Amino acid sequence: MRALLLDLGGTVFRSGSELLGEYGAVEPRVRAVTARRGPLGTEPDPEWDAMIRQDISEREYWRIRSDEVGAALGRDWPIQEFMHTLYGLAGDDVIRPAAAALVADARAAGRRIGVLTNDLRAFHGDTAMASHPVLTQVDVLVDASVTGILKPDPRAYALAAAELGTAPGDIVFVDDMPWNITGARAAGMIAVELDLTDPDAAFAQARRELDLDAEAA
Repeated sequence: MRALLLDLGGTVFRSGSELLGEYGAVEPRVRAVTARRGPLGTEPDPEWDAMIRQDISEREYWRIRSDEVGAALGRDWPIQEFMHTLYGLAGDDVIRPAAAALVADARAAGRRIGVLTNDLRAFHGDTAMASHPVLTQVDVLVDASVTGILKPDPRAYALAAAELGTAPGDIVFVDDMPWNITGARAAGMIAVELDLTDPDAAFAQARRELDLDAEAA
């Protein structure tokens, strides 16, 4: 029986890029920064391009954005406060509905469910995001902020598979970063890349890989 393994930020939780846009809509001082937000922005985003090339890390990208937004506000803040501000805007809408439905249906079908994230504690600390109710629905939570082994290190996927008690070839993994998808495929997992411009398509594909719709029928 196949298991489900999910990234959090950008996958289960709405992406920081989406929330930056919402922040710019309510805070005029940051609009020059929030126009640059990867594929969702209205202006070119050289730092995003550098991240996709892996010239900088995802954490470095968000540190840059945090520093820029802080400077626009006249604040010197840690990245956790920046993330708390962004995700506080979303409130109960922080979870993608398609992700919540997939988790609920996988759980109802008796599938093992895990999370493999790089930055939960690093970005959110002990805030409500780190204990969000959706996390009570998963069997396994592997946070590289705690383990020190970040995706796409092969050991990260091996650790998640071991925690799930499932062979890599029977794990359907969903993530929004291309290098994490490459790493999962190299580890033998069934990897589904989430496109930030059409996130629901990834959950539909994961559902098919898990045969959930067939089981429901």
